[in-house]
Amino acid sequence: MSFQAPLFLFALAVVPLALTALFLARRRPARYVVRFPALPTLAQVMPRGGRWRRRVPPALLCLALAGLALALARPETTVAVPVEQASVVLVTDTSGSMEATDVAPSRLAAAKAAAARFLDRVPDELRVGLVAYSDAPHTVLRPTEDRATVRAAVDRLAADGGTATGDALASALRALGEQEGEDRPPAAVVVLSDGATTTGRDPVEVAGEAGTAGVPVYSVALGTAEGRIESHGQVVPVPPDPEALREVAQRSGGAAFAAEDADALDEVYERLGSRIGTREEKREISAGFAAAGLLLLGGALGTSLRWRGRLP
Repeated sequence: MSFQAPLFLFALAVVPLALTALFLARRRPARYVVRFPALPTLAQVMPRGGRWRRRVPPALLCLALAGLALALARPETTVAVPVEQASVVLVTDTSGSMEATDVAPSRLAAAKAAAARFLDRVPDELRVGLVAYSDAPHTVLRPTEDRATVRAAVDRLAADGGTATGDALASALRALGEQEGEDRPPAAVVVLSDGATTTGRDPVEVAGEAGTAGVPVYSVALGTAEGRIESHGQVVPVPPDPEALREVAQRSGGAAFAAEDADALDEVYERLGSRIGTREEKREISAGFAAAGLLLLGGALGTSLRWRGRLP
């Protein structure tokens, strides 16, 4: 939380001053002293009032003064608001290595489940597209608000073939459109892969084009070094290549992540959903503090009059 007029925070000094004045007032001897010869008898017939009844009104008054002082300082907080017309393209690797089961139940199944939850969590205003690829892009959906179409395309993905990450990134940029400049709606690409490029364009070169167009690429390296698949009767190791994907992200101005299990992949997608689908904006919350201060002030006056017959 920050303040637009922090100098008014000095008004908080009123609180300790008020407490000090109350303390001194209560220690001051009464101006007139009345002696009662039968004090024990009077003590038995007079109503008993707990100490808390003496302390509650001043406490509420001090809290009210603090709330009003904070309201004068115009506090503001940072909130996440949906980005209008923002677009993101999910670029998902469906090469044969995505059949590895080091990420349960398999790399591709975990990727599909995370993508489905991503679609559930991002704001409705965010348009989502999809590019799935192996030796070449084979599924390309332009960004849309129709979640059902994207979800159905994700469900149909199957693992097979090589890895053409550069071609897939180029397809994602085309799906986002050719518009550039300050009026271009915010856009981003999330590429999930588990290995180095085996065919097609250099993904780092395409990432440079994305950076020039103002489209950050967020890369997610999925899998562990123990990943293996069976191919033509042989067990083939398929470790991920996070360094290659990190270079892609850095070249575009995005960020790189690594996920060694399904839970980590969910966490990454959740973070990306909140980062891409919303933007941070400062909102003034002075009214809340002012309302709280007035309510506390009313409570202080009411309890003091009810219990003590006078103002605090």
